[in-house]
Amino acid sequence: MSGILMMVIAIVVLGGAYLLYGRYLQNKWGIDPNAKTPAYEMEDGVDYVPADTNVVFGHQFASIAGAGPINGPIQAAIFGWLPVLLWILIGGVFFGAVQDFASMYASVKNKGRTIGYIIEEYIGKLGKKLFLLFCWLFCILVVAAFADVVAGTFNGFATNDVGEVTKVVANGAVATTSMLFIIEAVALGFFLKYSKFNKWINTLVAIALLIVAIALGLNFPMYLNLGVWHIIIFVYILIASVTPVWALLQPRDYLNSYLLIFMIVGAVIGVFVANPACNLDAFTAFAIPDANGNPQYLFPILFVTIACGAVSGFHSLVSSGTASKQIKNEKNMLPVSFGAMLMESMLAILALIAVASFSKGEAAAQGLTTQPQIFAGAIANFLSVVGLPHSLVFTLINLAVSAFALTSLDSVARVGRLSFQEFWLDSDTDDDNMSPFVKLMTNKYFATIITLVLAFLLTKVGYAEIWPLFGSANQLLSVLALVACAVFLKKTKRQGCMLWIPMVFMMAVTFTALGMTITKLSKALVTTGLDLGNTLQLVFAVLLLILGVLVAIQGVKKLLEKTDDKKATA
Repeated sequence: MSGILMMVIAIVVLGGAYLLYGRYLQNKWGIDPNAKTPAYEMEDGVDYVPADTNVVFGHQFASIAGAGPINGPIQAAIFGWLPVLLWILIGGVFFGAVQDFASMYASVKNKGRTIGYIIEEYIGKLGKKLFLLFCWLFCILVVAAFADVVAGTFNGFATNDVGEVTKVVANGAVATTSMLFIIEAVALGFFLKYSKFNKWINTLVAIALLIVAIALGLNFPMYLNLGVWHIIIFVYILIASVTPVWALLQPRDYLNSYLLIFMIVGAVIGVFVANPACNLDAFTAFAIPDANGNPQYLFPILFVTIACGAVSGFHSLVSSGTASKQIKNEKNMLPVSFGAMLMESMLAILALIAVASFSKGEAAAQGLTTQPQIFAGAIANFLSVVGLPHSLVFTLINLAVSAFALTSLDSVARVGRLSFQEFWLDSDTDDDNMSPFVKLMTNKYFATIITLVLAFLLTKVGYAEIWPLFGSANQLLSVLALVACAVFLKKTKRQGCMLWIPMVFMMAVTFTALGMTITKLSKALVTTGLDLGNTLQLVFAVLLLILGVLVAIQGVKKLLEKTDDKKATA
């Protein structure tokens, strides 16, 4: 199969899914364009802030994309292009987009509350407590994994085979541009909040700032080592997760969304111009040995590795934790949630085409060792056909990937902070008469610091080691989100049967994957003794599995019990 044919299939399937299945779900569940959304009803200037559709779409898209839809398909390509293509398209439409839309829909219909509060309302207080604890642990994993990814793309130095240290110009340029993005985002936030210009003027300003940051980054690269970048990134996350969304989160995501869209459009053009051949086998084997000779089985590894791009539990946290609090009108939910997920699936297809364009060993021979580098190198190869400089395109694609990962970082850190705070609160908590202990636990600065300290310790384990556990936990989170949304739809007399198959299938995937991870980590501890990285991962894996099973059982019980006809429709 050629790159063009794969791309055409993806465009037809994903475009048709939005027009047909997305609108079917919207009509089935119902929206009220005249309803007062939580962004207005609960407006507080920090988390609840009304925003235009394109701004919220930018936040949702940039937050959920991250590095996931690029890393996952490239890693999973060891099983062949056919299973990867099928899972991205089927998972993206019938699993991921449905979950994202249902999560945002349930949140908007419940005053912009998170999935945790929805579980409390429709499943019970114990379910909410267990879920929030699970969610908090998961967010720590995400921050640790993505912080290491971002620091790696900013790292200005590399050591060659003979021990010589050299500067990495592309990484230095990416670092400078990313730091400028943050400064420009704050300025853009004030501009958007206090100016009276229409969205087209705002868009032109955003694009101009984007171009300026890229130009300065390419000409003034910044060289700092990995350890320094780890510290800088965590300081940034600390500030970003407690700053009002209009001052940094919204405008920074707005800027990044254009960068991401330009990258996708450029990549699509590159595929149609270069028409790269597919050098991957359609299918290799059900079991593939890893570097240590241990077998990696297509089930469940494929479905855990490709999370973003197919279905990702993290998306439910963004949909219900931040984006739902910015929706101006209920009719905007479909393009912001369902549409953003399908766009991410398109990015995953591009990643598959990119890795398939290299023959065996070709990428490594060109010095492309990480998934973002393989993706950037392939797109640069495609666009060089039309005369664009290979080095320039390679740097810009690396910049885009790191920018999206950084976007996901502060979004998930904010969600982690909110989850930790919510864990100590009940719907009947009196804010004026809380005990000193509860006041401390619900303090946003304390909640952020304790979350980031644990994530920083886990970051030292390294991205490659954390990713398998992150993938399993992420997919288990999708199970819990699907269960919560299915219960909400049932309790409010809305059809939710389209969530059942994804829910049951992902249960089988995640419980199998976590069980395999716990077994592997236990064997490693026996072999190597007490090791901080493996011990932390094992503790996290066991806790996540126990919490996930308990929440799932509680949710399924509610799903199977007789409907309470007295429950009013939300």
